[in-house]
Amino acid sequence: MSQQNVEIVRRSIEAWNRRDWDRAAKLLDPAVELHGTIGGLEEDVVVRGPDGIRQRFEIEDNEIWDEHRFEPQEFIDAGDQVVVFQREYQRGKSSGVELVVDTASVLDLRDGRIVRMQGFMDRAEALKAAGLGE
Repeated sequence: MSQQNVEIVRRSIEAWNRRDWDRAAKLLDPAVELHGTIGGLEEDVVVRGPDGIRQRFEIEDNEIWDEHRFEPQEFIDAGDQVVVFQREYQRGKSSGVELVVDTASVLDLRDGRIVRMQGFMDRAEALKAAGLGE
């Protein structure tokens, strides 16, 4: 089951990068929660449901970024969780400034769907959150 979880997460990232919201929604539980990135500007933000997540990304992308995508570098199988080490690319809409940052996400899965997503600026913290670090 855990390798299947890695594949679900991989497909969800591909869908988000293509802005294929219908495909992404099929991989999300109806009660999914997206928690703001620990160590990031939106650490305390929680977005609920596939429609809420879609709206958040569409608004962010349309108002702030000309480009915003994730390039997975490593998927770590943690049973009902998947840790993703990723490189995040962003280009500001008005400034044109490009940002490239290495981040991580921990995704919790249940019954073949993503139920919780949590981003981390610090990859070691992501591993700890998934019970894989010190």
